[in-house]
Amino acid sequence: MTVSLLKNREFRVFWAAQTASMLGGNMSRVAIPLLAATTLAAGPLEMGLLQAAQTVAFLLVGLPAGALVDRTRRRPVLIACDVLRAALMGLIVLGLLLDRMNFPALIAVTFAIGLATVFFEIAYQSYVPSVVAPERLVEANARLEGTSATARTAGPTLGGSMVQLAGAASTVAGQAAAHAVSAWLLSRLRVVEPDPEHSGEHRLMAEVGTGLRFVLGHPVFRALIGSAATFNFFFALTQPLVMLLLVDELALSGATVGLLMAAGGVGGVLGAACAVRIAAWCGQVRAMWLAYLVTMPTTLLIPFAQEGWGVALFAVPWFASGFGIVVFNVGQVSIRQALCPPELLGRMNASVRFIVWGVLPFGSFAGGVLGEWVGLRGGLLVASLGMTSGVVWLLCSSVVRMRDLPRPAGQEAPAGPAEELSPAAT
Repeated sequence: MTVSLLKNREFRVFWAAQTASMLGGNMSRVAIPLLAATTLAAGPLEMGLLQAAQTVAFLLVGLPAGALVDRTRRRPVLIACDVLRAALMGLIVLGLLLDRMNFPALIAVTFAIGLATVFFEIAYQSYVPSVVAPERLVEANARLEGTSATARTAGPTLGGSMVQLAGAASTVAGQAAAHAVSAWLLSRLRVVEPDPEHSGEHRLMAEVGTGLRFVLGHPVFRALIGSAATFNFFFALTQPLVMLLLVDELALSGATVGLLMAAGGVGGVLGAACAVRIAAWCGQVRAMWLAYLVTMPTTLLIPFAQEGWGVALFAVPWFASGFGIVVFNVGQVSIRQALCPPELLGRMNASVRFIVWGVLPFGSFAGGVLGEWVGLRGGLLVASLGMTSGVVWLLCSSVVRMRDLPRPAGQEAPAGPAEELSPAAT
């Protein structure tokens, strides 16, 4: 009989830390854009720049960050990143309290938070195999994705409600506190993380190249990365437009906006709860592309959302797409961790994030420009068509002929299983 991961003290502490950090990050998804749209009166182009500032660091430093993470233990990196994000959010609070916060300052601090997030995200996914045994990766990632989805539910709801009820300064202070709690929990872990292997001399670009070659050298990786990058670009395009659609055109309150944005998190929670059963029914690899294929076309309804009951045209597809992406993520992250040698985990994760998250700032900026050019609803229609088209990469690859995950790196795998990857932007 398999012992539940809940009896693993190290996983419980790591899980709690991840939950706190994700909660703080997802509060920011609504709170900071709401702060910009209301307190600072930002328009579509400015909102696009703000969204781009949150993710452009993956494009600028994502690849070297992976090589640097592979040179050290991952837990100190995670703690340092959480402490830094808490301190930077404290600067936003201070600026608001002193009435010195303006849009350029918000962009600058948001960019710095994004830099810390790059290192945190790369170290986080690389650290999971140190906490659980290889055969427990799918279960661990399903639980982690579930709490990530829960944070995507609670975070926007808390963020939108707190901005309305307690003000922007209190909301950002709550985000800072969440990251501080995460850092404290991570410091309580007792996992013995081995020293990273060193080759003798550090040549950063050579190490970066090794990670890229590992990721791009397999046709299944390329198909999955292409799908993820396509989804992420067009998902990022929606971000500056969705907030303005809900706030300006539909005239919804901050709390209502938070609840509607949380629909994606609710879908994600359900997706995480169902991911293992869906994978058992149709196969772990097959579950990924089927979830994408079935749920993503619903986003074509979003541009037609209206006041009153018409907001269901936003909430339902936001829920459905959240469900599908979490099912997709559980499988792809597990494959990535299973196939990659431990000494390459940081560089592999960094290479994946560089490609599939590196497109995010371009998508966000394009969304702002498109909103100015064809309007909010026209831009959202383009974005929905683009997100749906990402599945074509998978349908045209050998992924559709695969059923289950490969065995962990270093073990012999039967002929047939696949390789990995996923969209990261939800």
